[in-house]
Amino acid sequence: MGYDESGRKGPPEPTSAVPGDVADTTLVDDLQDGEPGRDRFGVHVLWETLLLLGFGALMYLVWQENPATLRGSGLRALIIDVVGLGLLAMAAGLSLRTAAVNLAIGPVAVAAGLHFAEQSDRGLLVAVGTAAVVAAGGGLLLGLVVVVLHVPGWAASLGGAVGVVVYVEQRSAPVLVQGDHDPRSIAGQLFVGFAAIAVIGGLFGAMGPIRRLVGRFRPIADPARRRGVAAAVVTTGAYVCSTVLAMLAGALVASADGAVAPAAGLDWTVLAVGAALLAGTSAFGLRGGVFGTLLAAGAIGLFFAYAQLRGWTVSRWAVGGVALAAGLVVTRLVETYGRPAPGRTVRPAPPPDGDAANAGGWALPRSEPVGDWPPVLPSQPTGGAADPWCTRRWETGSRTWDADDR
Repeated sequence: MGYDESGRKGPPEPTSAVPGDVADTTLVDDLQDGEPGRDRFGVHVLWETLLLLGFGALMYLVWQENPATLRGSGLRALIIDVVGLGLLAMAAGLSLRTAAVNLAIGPVAVAAGLHFAEQSDRGLLVAVGTAAVVAAGGGLLLGLVVVVLHVPGWAASLGGAVGVVVYVEQRSAPVLVQGDHDPRSIAGQLFVGFAAIAVIGGLFGAMGPIRRLVGRFRPIADPARRRGVAAAVVTTGAYVCSTVLAMLAGALVASADGAVAPAAGLDWTVLAVGAALLAGTSAFGLRGGVFGTLLAAGAIGLFFAYAQLRGWTVSRWAVGGVALAAGLVVTRLVETYGRPAPGRTVRPAPPPDGDAANAGGWALPRSEPVGDWPPVLPSQPTGGAADPWCTRRWETGSRTWDADDR
């Protein structure tokens, strides 16, 4: 209890637990459980600098092994591989940002490649458009399952992946691409488009309000607790976009290779999720960098090219596992050094004299100084005190109620 201006007792004034430098509520998406403050971005800058150095080192190794790989038709083929992997990494990173990872992207890519190979003779628009509509519908259904039932995204998407694998297993032999579409002729445009989407998406994700809105589905206290309508809408949209991106990656790789072999595709999922984590996207959602997806996809594509030049037999499972392990370490760094810095807590200032009664934050008004109290009470008269209400100044006779038997 505190005191108001008149000195009467009243409820204590609320104190703010929000740091003084982040009092603006626009920085706090969840005022009840959210972590107030701006995320620190220095860890992403440092990590992406290291990724750039690694990318440059791998490019140098490939150039030393065979310069033809980085020019002409060799460069165009390498770009198609990088863009295909980059689209999958972007799909994984987008779903990771919303804290609801989509593990069905690998099987979706294989299924889309098979569909494109079978229907490409009917025209590029028909083959890709039909697959895009089906992928968007599947992503919407998957997102609704996650947000309506409020179940973990990895579990729901793994169930979706099983359904797609059942579709893929209906084929027992590789399927040749029926059309004559060669994406290598527009490799430069495809790379510029992919790079622009990845970087612009990263820049938007670096903005505080958008960053927190996209990561709103990230659990704060109880993971089974619903995170609101905004989180549900954003998460569902992320599932739709990630599934469509996986479909585009599968169609692109199929058109470049000329044939698609039926496979479960989970190795593509591991590789894509590993690349997204290696790019600096947190496995817990919300946090991520700007250029990380572009650099990670380019570095992994260069590594596959270098391994092929050296005659190494490297599986996607192995590379994806290493990227996944390294990405988990990056997640720990991002979560440790990327969270808002601890700020000053706003509390009432203690009284100048350090009064113990005010130490707990009570607001007690200081009273005006008073004069000195007398050392002893004044002496009282020994006689009986006169009753002002019973004076006999004007009475001449005795009162009737003063009888002895009263």
